[in-house]
Amino acid sequence: MAEILDGLKVSKEIKAEIKVEVDKIIASKKRAPHLVAILVGNNGASKAYVNAKVKDCEEVGFQSSLVKFSSTVSESELLEKIEELNKDKSVDGFIVQLPLPDQVDQEKIINAIDPRKDVDGFHPTNFGKMALEMDTFLPATPFGILTLLERYNIETKGKDCVIIGRSKIVGRPMSILMGRKDFPGNSTVTLTHSYTKDIEEYTKKADIVITALGDPHFLKGEMIKDGAVIVDVGITRVDNDSPKGYYLAGDVDFDSCAAKASWITPVPGGVGPMTRAMLMKNTIIAYKTSVYND
Repeated sequence: MAEILDGLKVSKEIKAEIKVEVDKIIASKKRAPHLVAILVGNNGASKAYVNAKVKDCEEVGFQSSLVKFSSTVSESELLEKIEELNKDKSVDGFIVQLPLPDQVDQEKIINAIDPRKDVDGFHPTNFGKMALEMDTFLPATPFGILTLLERYNIETKGKDCVIIGRSKIVGRPMSILMGRKDFPGNSTVTLTHSYTKDIEEYTKKADIVITALGDPHFLKGEMIKDGAVIVDVGITRVDNDSPKGYYLAGDVDFDSCAAKASWITPVPGGVGPMTRAMLMKNTIIAYKTSVYND
């Protein structure tokens, strides 16, 4: 039976470590790190996620600001606000919560963010630095997965790692990071996706499987080998007859995979809390490297 990679526990440890740093900053009479979130529209999941980030900021002692726009916001209005935040010396990092409405070019918005304040790690400058193994902001979810593997001392060197999903936010950066010359890393990486024939052929041989599909219970126990490490990034609301009317499901069929795996992340309580913790980590990195705090 698999042991649990407890993202909730590790995220609390990381936030406690960050709070110690922030307390020292404030004790030295300097301002606290400041994170801003831009929220467009009334998407329930986006609102819940942004509210959780605001709560995280409170826990670690950051200043946080929430900028709200209606779903009818124009691209130019959004770009104007981003330019304002880029120039604001009191703001260390900011995020634009995705997805954005159809009238807004998502790539144009991401590209407009100052890479030095891009704590989501999505800007092409930061993505390129990551690919070249230079110091930069890592995308929060991959950063969280790396940190979870590191804290549990999961061996990755020389291991076969299969990643399911090739999104710019998780799958693609994860494939780069697991192959880098570092720990965690030094794995032999296979990136699979919707056009991969017979994904099971790859997952059965993998020492590590990282899945980011958004397809509930996709990965079954018969698709993995004994002793594999399973990291489940997916989280989907599935309707049921409970009082809530739904439950949260990962990409992994937890019970069948846990019976064969050596380590596994739960959903919820695995990768999700780590993503939020690493956003806090990126923000304090931005604060410490800011020219405005010299």
